[in-house]
Amino acid sequence: MPASNARDAIRTYLKQIVYGGNDGIVTTFAIVAGFAGAEAQGVGLVGSVAVLIFGMANLTADAVSMGLGEFLSGRSSRDIFHARHAEAEAAAAADPAQAAARLAGHLARQGLPPADARHAADHLAESPRLMADLSLRYDHGMEAPDAHNPAARAWMTFLAFVTFGVIPILPYLIAPTGSATFLVSLVATAFALILLGLLRWSVSAETALRCVSETLAIGGLSAAVAFAAGLAVTVFA
Repeated sequence: MPASNARDAIRTYLKQIVYGGNDGIVTTFAIVAGFAGAEAQGVGLVGSVAVLIFGMANLTADAVSMGLGEFLSGRSSRDIFHARHAEAEAAAAADPAQAAARLAGHLARQGLPPADARHAADHLAESPRLMADLSLRYDHGMEAPDAHNPAARAWMTFLAFVTFGVIPILPYLIAPTGSATFLVSLVATAFALILLGLLRWSVSAETALRCVSETLAIGGLSAAVAFAAGLAVTVFA
């Protein structure tokens, strides 16, 4: 795939990639950190096996759940848009003058002189369908969802969740009995978060520092909470 096409694809599905990828990283590392915090001395092997079992089970189940959730959310958003669009189109057809006046106000706030805004709105009011599109855009902040494929978005969420989410548990697949496995997993998790941040940066106008620091901060906070919870279980058990 040409670089420009790949960049366009990432931009199209950036929300799903970031959402699924970040949740995958946090979900699986939460298991790793939780077991590391609660691990009792002398049961390291059991802890590693538990990380693999629970980590892979959660990775698979949550990836499917997130993908299906994204699909249902997309379908629901499209249904709501169509319902509101029908209502707005009927209202614009019943009272075009009022619809034009409301649109003129929006256009004036966008920088058009009031007279030009009203002139443009009066012409646009001749199409109730177009007026409905503009009404949903300006009054409700809704964009037409027909250009987006809910199944493609769901699939991208699933792939991002699995691809990034498997990284924190890879060390337990490679060296499950190593004493430094958790530290390697910690480094791998940080690497995954940095990679996700750089992916955001590559297709946005934000700085690399901001994109990486945001993903690291959110993921690091979640990891710290999971580790603290596991440690608390050990202390108070």
